[in-house]
Amino acid sequence: MSASPRKPSRARAAVAPASASSAPVAAPDAADVEALKTSILNHLKFTQARDEGTATKRDWWICTSLAVRDRLLERMIRTQGVHNDGNVRRMYYLSLEYLMGRLLQNNLYAAGIYGATQVALRDLGLDPDKVLDEEHDMGLGNGGLGRLAACFLDSLATLDLPAIGYGIHYEFGLFRQEFVNGHQVEHPDNWMVRGAPWEIERPEYTEAVQLYGHVESRFDNLGRPHQRWVNTRTVLGVPHDIPIAGYGTGTVNFLRLWASRASHDFDLAAFNKGGYVEAVRDKAIGETVSKVLYPNDKTEDGKELRLVQQYFFVACSLRDIIRRYRKANTGWDNFSAKVAIQLNDTHPAIAILELMRILLDDEGLTFDQAWAIVARTFAYTNHTLLPEALERWSVPLLRKVVPRHLQIVFDINQRHMEQVEARWPGDVQKKQVCSIIEEGNVQSVRMAHLSVVASHSVNGVAALHTELLKKTLFPEFDVLFPGRFNNKTNGITPRRWLRACNPRLSALIDGKIGPGWTRNLDELRGLEKWADDAQFQADFMAAKRANKVELAAVIRRLCDVEVSPDALFDVQVKRLHEYKRQHLNLLHVLALYRRLIQNPNLQVAPRVFIFGAKAAPGYDLAKSIIKAANSMAKFINADERIQGKLKLVFLPNYGVSLAERIIPAADISEQISTAGKEASGTGNMKLALNGAVTIGTLDGANVEIAEEVGDDNIFIFGLTVDEVNALHSRGYKPWDYYHRQEELRAVIDWIGSGYFTPEDPHCLGGLRYSLLDGGDPFLVLADFESYSAAHARVDAAYRDPKRWARMAIMNTARVGKFSSDRTIADYNRDIWKLTPAPVA
Repeated sequence: MSASPRKPSRARAAVAPASASSAPVAAPDAADVEALKTSILNHLKFTQARDEGTATKRDWWICTSLAVRDRLLERMIRTQGVHNDGNVRRMYYLSLEYLMGRLLQNNLYAAGIYGATQVALRDLGLDPDKVLDEEHDMGLGNGGLGRLAACFLDSLATLDLPAIGYGIHYEFGLFRQEFVNGHQVEHPDNWMVRGAPWEIERPEYTEAVQLYGHVESRFDNLGRPHQRWVNTRTVLGVPHDIPIAGYGTGTVNFLRLWASRASHDFDLAAFNKGGYVEAVRDKAIGETVSKVLYPNDKTEDGKELRLVQQYFFVACSLRDIIRRYRKANTGWDNFSAKVAIQLNDTHPAIAILELMRILLDDEGLTFDQAWAIVARTFAYTNHTLLPEALERWSVPLLRKVVPRHLQIVFDINQRHMEQVEARWPGDVQKKQVCSIIEEGNVQSVRMAHLSVVASHSVNGVAALHTELLKKTLFPEFDVLFPGRFNNKTNGITPRRWLRACNPRLSALIDGKIGPGWTRNLDELRGLEKWADDAQFQADFMAAKRANKVELAAVIRRLCDVEVSPDALFDVQVKRLHEYKRQHLNLLHVLALYRRLIQNPNLQVAPRVFIFGAKAAPGYDLAKSIIKAANSMAKFINADERIQGKLKLVFLPNYGVSLAERIIPAADISEQISTAGKEASGTGNMKLALNGAVTIGTLDGANVEIAEEVGDDNIFIFGLTVDEVNALHSRGYKPWDYYHRQEELRAVIDWIGSGYFTPEDPHCLGGLRYSLLDGGDPFLVLADFESYSAAHARVDAAYRDPKRWARMAIMNTARVGKFSSDRTIADYNRDIWKLTPAPVA
């Protein structure tokens, strides 16, 4: 068959992949190239029902993806065969979100056919970059929690560890973000509309989940009472599998995602009577469960849907885990020896109650027998120090949705309170603090408390975070359960976050130390010897500048703003939240702008401040910060008085693919959360790995990054955790800072004055209020002066090209610790204790 270049044109997606032409590619085997061409063309004909003359770019992307998937599935079948034949111990990772991004490019690297596919596509008359560009980010996650889960799946497979991820097959992702008059507007993220070629639907493993109803006590023929959950409604969970390929290994694990379906799709009787809407009512209700990631929980209906989502996915997953266990095992004595379950935060914590229910009600075990199995099976990862972010479910809502589970959690708490009484006799205050049930006007169940009580391991995700868990969030539990708390500092996969997203820098590194760093990131230490080498500095910064040129084109396309690649690219990209302090960054931007318009000849390094973030739909103040940034940008970017020395852009619809363009181009990494509030962060690791220098507080993993890269290669500012606590103890008064610092006072008043929003002069008043009368809960004003001084040090360093190049190189060279391979190896050594199962 001959290829035809005639394909319908389509506008390029907003974010193209990094140029494949700059990727390090070994000469591919000719047989591999021909086999891939045959596979692609066969899928074009037999799957897409197209010929080369009528195929669209979407068709070529799907066919290429399916050709790669064919090869991965062959390895996945072998992998599962090895695991099943060996009756291996598996780890099951339960996470409500997985921020996977695009998969084709990473799977090409993992399958070892990146170069062969490039050649095959060119032989077919196609541009490989445009084929990659057809893929849409998978709408399965939101922020760092979901991206961490995706990195972990990559590392589990790369390390040959038997593992399966479980989650929800969301029809719509969080939302697609657009800015209208500077305001965030949310649109549905229909991520599957262009196809989902990586999935395999498994209807034969459909699970039925009970909801609602009530509990009855019934007696058996020996006079023993048993609890029966009756009059329930049923929702079906249909699994969809996505292969997860390890890099440089034969292992392919998989991610299983549950899509909800009604148990009865269609009421023919209602239809025949003219009730056309009623005829499909059950179908619509059933599919709602997996419809949207994180429904707005400001309403009671939203809260109920979130709880239903969480129970639905863990109930399906546990049934699937038990089914797999019973294929090679009988009884329950061996269950915790073959099954390890990791809870990624508290979203899946109701799995604890569901496994208890199965063991008690379905299997007839005693409470003590069931609890012993549960306590040996579950481990819990905590991801937040913010008390308000620790999940709680009201007792009335639990009684409505999962009434049997409410009974079980009260039984667990009763036994837990007996432990607390034994440890602190007569101490009512200790019981109140430790109780899983929180008293109040409405009782609620503290899911983090349940997770700590029921798990054999509880880990934080950075050294500082773990210490604060033990000292401030769960000090009584650390005493009650000595040795249960441990640290597992987060990590990122270097396959996506350097090898794939930054091919220029990857090629440069390969040329110096070889490609082994892709599986052993500590090998990057070998770059230190070239940190002062003039030629290597020039090559390193040339790769950075080329990435900045590409990002400048993205900024022009998305924001209609021209920026210079020779300016310092100052980047803050992360979920929008007050504790992450995007508004501190904006105050400093406004201070710089004010200095420049008052002194246009001020000697500063030109700066481009780049933001990317989504605000939760119900988070009004976060959305106000977005409006402030866009309104300020409109003025700053058009002001000729400052001679292009300052630009501000807020890139819309931030996600994995956009991150893959921003991170390789960043010069400065803004990691400026209030000390003691960020659990870890992983964006800080990605940016440092790609040669961005951090400006940050001693918070989360910033502390460990500073330890690794050295004080000369990072800009630390602000209050420490101890200083934050001391300030709160004395009584923090933001008005004191406002009155004491003229520049700070001026920029806060400027924001609140309506100057930047003449069409709605009061729309940013809430932001000013939060910083002053609202108490400034995250100490923006307290850290402003130190932050501004740190940026002055950044400016001086950037204007010394040799010093800056050395700092950038040392950041890349010294962050090998932050590979997710190391993180997963630590989890496995201390918690899961899986035996690697290599696959030929």
